[in-house]
Amino acid sequence: MLSLIIFIPLLAALGILLGAPARKTALGAAAAEFLLTLFTFLSYDKAKAGFQFLSSTPIAPEWNLNYLVGVDGLSVLMLLLTGIVTLAAIWVTPKIEKREPLYYACLLFITAGAAGAFASVDLFFLYAFHELALIPTFLLIGIWGSGERHTAAWKITIYLGLGSFILLIGLLDLYLAVPEALRTFNLIDLQKLATSGAIPAAAQTRPYIFLLIGFGILISLFPFHTWAPAAYASAPTPAAMLHAGVLKKFGLYGLMRVALPLLPEGAKHWANLLLILLVGNIIYVGFATIAQKKLDLLLGYSSVMHMGYIFLGVAAMNTIGLSGAALLMFAHGLSIAALFAMAGMLRENRPQLALDSFGGLAKPMPALAFAFGLAAFASIGLPGFANFASEMTVFFGAYKPAAGLDASHFHLAVIFALWGVVISAVYMLRAYRAIFMGEPSKEAAAWPDPFKALRWPVVLLLAVLLIAGFAPGKFLSLVQPTFDAVLPK
Repeated sequence: MLSLIIFIPLLAALGILLGAPARKTALGAAAAEFLLTLFTFLSYDKAKAGFQFLSSTPIAPEWNLNYLVGVDGLSVLMLLLTGIVTLAAIWVTPKIEKREPLYYACLLFITAGAAGAFASVDLFFLYAFHELALIPTFLLIGIWGSGERHTAAWKITIYLGLGSFILLIGLLDLYLAVPEALRTFNLIDLQKLATSGAIPAAAQTRPYIFLLIGFGILISLFPFHTWAPAAYASAPTPAAMLHAGVLKKFGLYGLMRVALPLLPEGAKHWANLLLILLVGNIIYVGFATIAQKKLDLLLGYSSVMHMGYIFLGVAAMNTIGLSGAALLMFAHGLSIAALFAMAGMLRENRPQLALDSFGGLAKPMPALAFAFGLAAFASIGLPGFANFASEMTVFFGAYKPAAGLDASHFHLAVIFALWGVVISAVYMLRAYRAIFMGEPSKEAAAWPDPFKALRWPVVLLLAVLLIAGFAPGKFLSLVQPTFDAVLPK
């Protein structure tokens, strides 16, 4: 089943490039992807926990390299996020005037890369599948983007390429830190080795900082964040939805799957540095978000800012904080995808998306105004949405971090994070007021409500946000056993 989830988008992309109807094939593949990920999510046995649906195919036995896929509570949640956002992103795609087959193929390659990375239980394939998604991202921004698309495309490629290179160094350093007779790419075996103490504490510091910087660049950790807002502002709407909503979560997933459980002493050694950087994400980038005058840039900076909360849960190194961070990855992916989808609808009338060019759209576009308000409220953490439950869980986890960490430093970081919630409310409500409140111009009063034609993708995203918000325990109980099993006792 997991191989189907990975290879259906790949095969559909190849079929499109060979002449299959682009939109119909892509939408069919996205629907199949969503149904398969939903079925996997519902079929996962929480009582049994651990990795399930395991499948292995030898690739290079002399290197102990296998195509090994499986899911535990964390990865099955990320696969569900991939399926939901993929379906929504391809559904909202407008008519493509040039190179339509390549456009849809690129979207499906991104989906396949993300799904493969989340389902891989082998370090080599976890890294390789993520790299599969980088070139399509460059093409989508460079060919079909808007504004300074070429600059944005090269910037994201350089940053993510550098991050991937540093990440590769960290993975090799981790591989070499294991005694030669025990070296393997199998994450399950590596976890057993780490638990047994086969990776000495003195050998954990260097690979962890490489992994933190490498994954951090991919996530847009401060101060390596400047590629993200410009890239999302220039990217076509579906590409922004997929990258901000799904692909960016790979770096966080990698920290939770690889860096933290395999190198816990290295994580503790660099915990204070991570706290400083994540506060930069929340406060510095938060103020930068307030200063934005265009909706797409505001959403791009907002996405970067909210990564700080997830880093806070990761830094706490306890089950509560990490479970909250995992749920926030899921919630943020849905809410930012919904916001970018609706920004794309607004772009049809105001291509520049300048906030001062709107005003009063709630009258001609009441459905869009209502849906955008829900997504905005979710983004700022209004109770009832998954974002609120996950952020509160992160705060509780960070207030009492794991043994060996300085709790006073975490208390200070939590205070900054709470101020970040206020900052989020300021910029998001300001944007909503600028776009939807007041009296519309004569031109705007005649605009049709675009939400009526593209309502179901956004409804899907918002509905899952509400379900997870009203029943967060169902999702938290899914990921908690994953962290209980890998965190040092």
